[in-house]
Amino acid sequence: MSVVVRVDSKGRIVIPKNIREALGIREKQLLMLRIVDGKIVLEPIGDVADKYYGVVRVEKWPSDLDEFLAGAVREWWRRST
Repeated sequence: MSVVVRVDSKGRIVIPKNIREALGIREKQLLMLRIVDGKIVLEPIGDVADKYYGVVRVEKWPSDLDEFLAGAVREWWRRST
């Protein structure tokens, strides 16, 4: 599937709806932009929740998830240094 798009004065392009739908790209989703052999390649990045699902395993979720995650990061940092 190919389509011609125009770059606006701020360097933006619009990805046509049919292409977004074909790739499952949603509003505010992150895309990886790379230059490969002189061409721009855009790839959808999965949701962070999907990407890291199952990384943290706990018996019971804490009442303060922010503090729990901060503690997990501190523990990871302590172990990695």
